Amino acid sequence: MSAPEEIVFLLDVDNTLLDNDHVVADLRTHLTEQFGTTSSNRYWEIFETLRSELGYADYLGALQRYRLERQCDTRLMLMSSFLIDYPFPTRVFPGALDALARLRTLGPTVILSDGDVVFQPRKIKQAGLWDAVEGRVLIYVHKEQMLGEVEQRYPARRYVMIDDKLRILAAMKEIWKARLKTVFPRQGHYAHDPVALTTYPSADVTVEHIGELATMSLEALTA
Repeated sequence: MSAPEEIVFLLDVDNTLLDNDHVVADLRTHLTEQFGTTSSNRYWEIFETLRSELGYADYLGALQRYRLERQCDTRLMLMSSFLIDYPFPTRVFPGALDALARLRTLGPTVILSDGDVVFQPRKIKQAGLWDAVEGRVLIYVHKEQMLGEVEQRYPARRYVMIDDKLRILAAMKEIWKARLKTVFPRQGHYAHDPVALTTYPSADVTVEHIGELATMSLEALTA
């Protein structure tokens, strides 16, 4: 194991660095326009079922299951093309790349995400986020359960986790205690869920937009 860093910055992707709500809205519109409301609704039913089974969003996996019901519909190939060829760079939040560049001057930046092993890494690469963290990307099924693995790969005395889900931040804080500072960007539908806001403890630092981190001092981030 290499010598530990003083501090490592861990960052979520969906609705933290990238506006995934906008991606989903675009996909909903595309499905409705190309396949009709009934077919679109069926796809999202399968998607939610699969997410409850796997614990993460699997857009291509849901499409595979949907295909079993519609094997004669050749238009499904166009649906997969929409996902694979989506212009992800246009959905990176304003200031997100500046925030990554700023944090990198303070310590290593690592993407720590949940997701499948095909679509999620492609999305991160296509969006330019993979290169922005110099390839330091970890994708798990439940990232909050993999902190031992994170420590082995990127040992540090302290960590900062930046995520739009208070549930994730609280779970990681429970394990790492004072070694972890949590940053909560209030972006996306999870960050405004009234149930989550009243169920989980507040983060150490709350910002309205990820771009705010581009001008924050280390002291402000770890106070």
